[in-house]
Amino acid sequence: MSKEDKIKLFEEQNVRTHWDENQEKWFFSIVDVVAILTYSPRPRKYWNALKTKLKDEGNELSSSMGQLKMKSADGKKYLTDVADTEQLLRLIQSVPSPKAEPFKLWLAKVGAERIDENDDPELAFDRAMQTYLAKGYSKEWINQRLKSIEVRKELTDEWTERGMKQGLEYAILTNELTKAWADKDVTEYKKYKGLKKENLRDNMSNLELVLNMLAEASTTEISKEKQPVGLDENKDIAHKGGNAAKQARLEIEKQTGKPIVTAKNANNLLDKPDNKNIEHG
Repeated sequence: MSKEDKIKLFEEQNVRTHWDENQEKWFFSIVDVVAILTYSPRPRKYWNALKTKLKDEGNELSSSMGQLKMKSADGKKYLTDVADTEQLLRLIQSVPSPKAEPFKLWLAKVGAERIDENDDPELAFDRAMQTYLAKGYSKEWINQRLKSIEVRKELTDEWTERGMKQGLEYAILTNELTKAWADKDVTEYKKYKGLKKENLRDNMSNLELVLNMLAEASTTEISKEKQPVGLDENKDIAHKGGNAAKQARLEIEKQTGKPIVTAKNANNLLDKPDNKNIEHG
């Protein structure tokens, strides 16, 4: 199987997966997960019984899951019940198994952390710093990344002020802004770097991050000045903000003779012994 067909979870055992390009989601074979967690010799029967139990309890989880064709042991593809990451984690909570316990403890810990962060948002930045350090990023890059989160928040607050809705409209505006400064929309940019679910900004070099921040900060300031109304006017502002960063990008490339937007991703940075030269773009 290819990387798109399976992913290693739960020690060395394989769970069949499917990557949906449009939704940018991984989908996991529920039967495979059940087999690993329960040691059941008949995981499909176990899952069918669990589905009935969840339905009887009024849980809508089983009805919200879908089916995809996945390759079976005989080499043929059959329709298989699948769950996305959120559904899978919810399902694991319903499985009485020692192997599920670490996941339940982790979910409880994450939930407690999110409650703490609502009371003290600074904790979120502290945890982000520790997470990036653990992954091997340099402190210089992390400081830049955390600043980019602040700049992004200022932009989304401005979009909200202009009546834009989180989700599709944010995505449309982000694509417009990114395309303007990088000559690639978000999907094209991620494909160029070989990314799927990974965060694009986590795979940018220092210069890419700086220019993306410039595009977002410029968009915020222009929007405050022009006060656009409706999606089309906000798209025009996003394009102008992105274009301001594009001019800076072109000038730097002219002076250095090197492209700023590259196919490099975080792996290129984290594989290097000297993390201080943040050339992982």
